[in-house]
Formats: sequence, structure tokens, C-alpha cells
Amino acid sequence: MAGRVGTFDGMHLPTELISQTDVEGSCGSDPSWLCETVYDLTNGNTVLPGVIDTIVKVGLILLVAWILTLVTRRYFARLVARLVAPDTSLATRQLARLGEGAAGLVPDDADPRRTARVHSISAVIGSTAAVIIWSIALITALGELGVNLAPLIAGAGIAGIALGFGAQSLVEDCIAGLFMLVEDQYGIGDIVDLDEATGVVEKISLRTTVLRGVDGTVWHVPNGEVQRVGNRSQLWSVALIDVDVAYDCDLATARQVILDTVQTVCAGDDWSSSVLDEPQLLGVEALGADGITIRVTIKTEPGTQWALQRALREAIKGALDGAGIEIPFPQRTIWVRRDAESSADDPLAGAP
Repeated sequence: MAGRVGTFDGMHLPTELISQTDVEGSCGSDPSWLCETVYDLTNGNTVLPGVIDTIVKVGLILLVAWILTLVTRRYFARLVARLVAPDTSLATRQLARLGEGAAGLVPDDADPRRTARVHSISAVIGSTAAVIIWSIALITALGELGVNLAPLIAGAGIAGIALGFGAQSLVEDCIAGLFMLVEDQYGIGDIVDLDEATGVVEKISLRTTVLRGVDGTVWHVPNGEVQRVGNRSQLWSVALIDVDVAYDCDLATARQVILDTVQTVCAGDDWSSSVLDEPQLLGVEALGADGITIRVTIKTEPGTQWALQRALREAIKGALDGAGIEIPFPQRTIWVRRDAESSADDPLAGAP
């Protein structure tokens, strides 16, 4: 059966070939079903099908990237929540070592900072994954729009190398901050010693830790510069009191007076809720140049040890004074020697 014949560019061609040639000119050599459908619906429009096809493809790419971002964030949030679960946290492992004496030190959820840690870690990992997903999506979308990606990718590679060389310390800070959060070395509100800076943690980011010292100084410490961490308020603290008494006092009496005073203060209304265990009189800690040092320790709630120490020192001073036990102070014997010649010239040398 003879086919229909039409004219295309001065040549007599079958109508089917002319139609296919127009579609390829509008939608490319490998036209999609969408472009062909739009071409048919627009009665052979050579511009609109290709534009609509490109817009739909770019939209689908962005939609898939958005969905992947949501799924990735949810996945990492659940993964981090399992990794930072209460039964595997540092706090719970420490409580397990403490045994029965650990009751009441931490609430039933085992780690009051767990929610904040999970949020911080999952936000960092989720943001990193989102940047990767959207970068790939944007590059793919630019390719669909006809942008030549070779110079763009080459330029991005050179810029990445330059940024990598210039931001080594930044990467180190971020990696150190991530491990610090995962290991729960400290949290907001903890009193920590970071070698050069000591104070209360006010803010934690992936790059820096912000401390406020006892004198009000705000310290910004890069996480990569932290070589050691001393956390003075995790789970529980210890109030440590060293009391000096004179060498000629009765040590048994002094120990009893100190212990009775400490027990009375700890059992009072002001401190009973902060003391977690019975005071421990450790005995003679040192034989110093001016007196004998007796040490007492009390396990307290985190961060309350310093105020309790001040109250105990005041009470012990009054109790020792009432018991007639001397608190020694530095005493020195000074010998003044003068030679015979200077004594003869000094008219006051022989004066009484």
C-alpha cells in the first residue's frame, strides 16, 4: 500500500518521516514520551515540547533530591539515636561500674543530655548528606539545561583543592567536635577544664566550645586545639577538705571534732539534698612544715562541691576554736647575725 507523500526542505518524503524529523528537531534524537505527547497535543509546535520536557526533568530531579534529603535525615536520626542509646552511653557505663551506690545519681532516662546529643550529631550528619545530595542534583539539572559541565566540574575540583589546603584546621576542629559529641565528653552546663581555659560550658558547636570562667571571661576554644578534657561535674562530684591542726594537739579528738562537724553540716536542710553519700574521714594526709593535714571527702551532686566546701571550712573553723584545737599558721625562727666589727661601730649594739 502506497504511503502518503509530503514535501520537507524541497524533497518529497513520506509524511511519517517528516513527522519523525520534526519531533527529533524539537525533542532531540532520543525523544521522551512526554515530549512526543506534547508535540502531538500542540499540533507540531517545535519549541514548546522541548521546553516542557526539560522543565519536567529538572523538576523531577529536584523532587527526588528533596525526598532523598528527608529520608536520609530520618535514617541518620534513627541511626544516631541507636548509637547514642542510654544503655550504651558513657553515663550508663559509669553507673554500671558504680553498682548499687549509683542509685539516684542519674534520672530514669539515664542520660539527661541524650536528646541534645542526638539532635546535634544527626543534624551535622544529615546536613552533610543533604549538601552531597543537592550538589549532585544541581549538577544533573544543569546538564539537562544544556550547560557544559566539564569546565564547571574542573573549576570546582580546583576550588576544592585550594579550600582543602586552606581549611585544614577547620576540618580538624569539626572532626574533633563530632567525636566529642559522640563520646559525650562534656555538655552544656558542665564545669570543665580544657587546659588553658576552665569554666562552665555555655555553647557547643561542631567547631568551637564556649566557656565562661568564674571571673566572667568568655573563652572560645577550637575543638581541634583541645588536647585533654577534665569534666568536674559529670554524674557526681566530690567535696574535698584538708584541715591543718597543730602538732601538739590530740589527733583522735581533732578527727572526731572534724567528722562530727562535717556530718552535722551535711545533714542540715541546706545540704542534705546535695549530699549523695556519707562523709568519709580519710585521716592524716600529710605531715607539713607547720602542721598535720587531715582530709575529708563528701560525694555530692555535680557542681555543688565548691559551695559545700566553703560552708564546711567555716563550720570546721568554729568547731576547732570551740574545742581549743589550734589551726597552725606559718611560723619561722629568724637568726640575725652581726660580725664584731659592725657591732663595735654601732652605738646601739650593746643597748638592752
